[in-house]
Amino acid sequence: MITQPTVKTIGANGQISLGKEFAGQQVLIEAPESGVWLIRTADVIPHNERWLHEPKQRERLDAALAWAVEHGASAANADEILDRLAREDDDA
Repeated sequence: MITQPTVKTIGANGQISLGKEFAGQQVLIEAPESGVWLIRTADVIPHNERWLHEPKQRERLDAALAWAVEHGASAANADEILDRLAREDDDA
């Protein structure tokens, strides 16, 4: 959707409002030259989470989530699991 240019005023605190329809979204701001800004909405993935989006890892994550939905949560063996995790933590 292409719209006509809109005049905005940068406030004393250096902020500009793009409108409520963009509230909470992340944006990339580029300055190809002085006084020119290109603002684009974007999905930003932190470096330490990129591995989750690799195809092989995504498949494994999808399978794990499907298993969790099918099997549901249970506290039946919670003490056993916590003990095992504590032992693994001590070994690390």
